[in-house]
Amino acid sequence: MAAGQDVDGPFVGLVAVVTGASRGIGAGMAGHFARQGIRVGLCARSAPVAPDGADALVAAVDVTDPAAVDGFAGEVAGRFGRIDLWVNNAGVLGPIGPLAEADPSALGAHVAINVLGVVHGTASFARHVRSRPGGGTLVNLSSGAATTPYRGWAVYCASKAAVQMLTEVVGLEEQASDLAAYAVAPGVVDTDMQALIRATPESAFPDVARFHRLSDEDAFVTPEWVAESILVGCVDRATRLRPAPGRGSVAFRVPDPPGRPG
Repeated sequence: MAAGQDVDGPFVGLVAVVTGASRGIGAGMAGHFARQGIRVGLCARSAPVAPDGADALVAAVDVTDPAAVDGFAGEVAGRFGRIDLWVNNAGVLGPIGPLAEADPSALGAHVAINVLGVVHGTASFARHVRSRPGGGTLVNLSSGAATTPYRGWAVYCASKAAVQMLTEVVGLEEQASDLAAYAVAPGVVDTDMQALIRATPESAFPDVARFHRLSDEDAFVTPEWVAESILVGCVDRATRLRPAPGRGSVAFRVPDPPGRPG
């Protein structure tokens, strides 16, 4: 939200936390949220830059450290009074290559960020929502790789599948506190992660040609479109998606923008 700009709408005054907000999807999401009048708590391994004109709290937070995540949640709630939306976006892709050839320490670091980082953020937000009335919205960034196997992405596919099931279980556990849980696959967004994928040799990632083709076709969505899809599908009480009976969460892929050729 630019300085001096008046914003009106269903999201004005809400408070959102975005992890991994220093670049890529997280940074784009932070900017879009702020332009809708949402107050934002933004964290990453290095402190993000607040969007222009935003009412923001930024901090360097290691999502693998549960005390640091809990402390940041407390700081955001202390500054703004509550947290309405929590987006666990922080994540990594590598190591890329056959699992049999992977460095065990790199595998452990990946799981610590992509799985435990989401666990810690989810747990902190669930405790916050329990502490006050009014419910809240949890969004855990998933991927098509949660359900589609890619050779060379064993740990990434496994981590995103874990995120989907984690979200499902927490959605069931937290129904009494009106926590709405979503596992959101953002689609293909042209970030540094996509550049890394395209730079990977076919010997390590046999499906790399698919991602070169997507780039050639400019078949990307923007971080801002991902953010808007989350607001409409997960936050707006008039339009948000509801879990099927007996399910704890909603898993959905961000749709293509209007007007994109099929």
